[in-house]
Amino acid sequence: MKVLLTILILISYIPLVRGQVLISLLLGDKLNTGKIEFGLDGGVNFPDFRGGEEGSMKANFNLGFYFDIKLKNPNLMIHTGVIVKSSMGSSELPVYSLNDPDLDNAFANGEVRRKINYFNVPIGIKYKFKNNFYLEGAIMPALRAKAYDVFTANVIDKEDLEYKLNIRDEIHPLDFGLIGGFGYRLMGGNGMNFTARYYYGLVDVVIDDSTPDQYNTSLYLAVGIPIGAGKAKEKRALDN
Repeated sequence: MKVLLTILILISYIPLVRGQVLISLLLGDKLNTGKIEFGLDGGVNFPDFRGGEEGSMKANFNLGFYFDIKLKNPNLMIHTGVIVKSSMGSSELPVYSLNDPDLDNAFANGEVRRKINYFNVPIGIKYKFKNNFYLEGAIMPALRAKAYDVFTANVIDKEDLEYKLNIRDEIHPLDFGLIGGFGYRLMGGNGMNFTARYYYGLVDVVIDDSTPDQYNTSLYLAVGIPIGAGKAKEKRALDN
């Protein structure tokens, strides 16, 4: 069942999967030890901006991998990893001038969707309760990859006119914020993790100081799947 679920998730994420994740899958049992658990972590997030122009949340998919590093206290562990593919931004933002009369006229009654891709690295603490619920708290630095404003307008059908503007140089290359959440683990604390997290950005997204400050926020609904943990456990038992 675990293998089937992993395959189904990977199929869903084919456009998003990076080489790092595929390599990690192949080496899953090598990355698991008695004190370290490795797994895939992915799901859907709903980003928006705090401050600046008001927009709306729109679902995005994300995928990465995690490490849970056990501490001396059995209820505490360090939780870290990389969200290899993750988008921030907002939808239904007001249009602005593209300095082209034809384009400005075409999108006059349209809207803008801002999409910023990041590599996120959460670093924090996970506290596990006896009933298999847990709490998480972390800092999360991020490196900007791509950034676009997508202008859309309705001509005949909804959003059938589109123009994509590269705004990468207008967005800060680094982001930083706080992320916290809670979740539940199946199979008596040995199965998949289901987690809800909220990210609160602390860095103004836009470089231009003349514009209102905008900060990333996002609600994450994620599923964590341990990879190779069972195989690694069997191997350690044979070695002993």
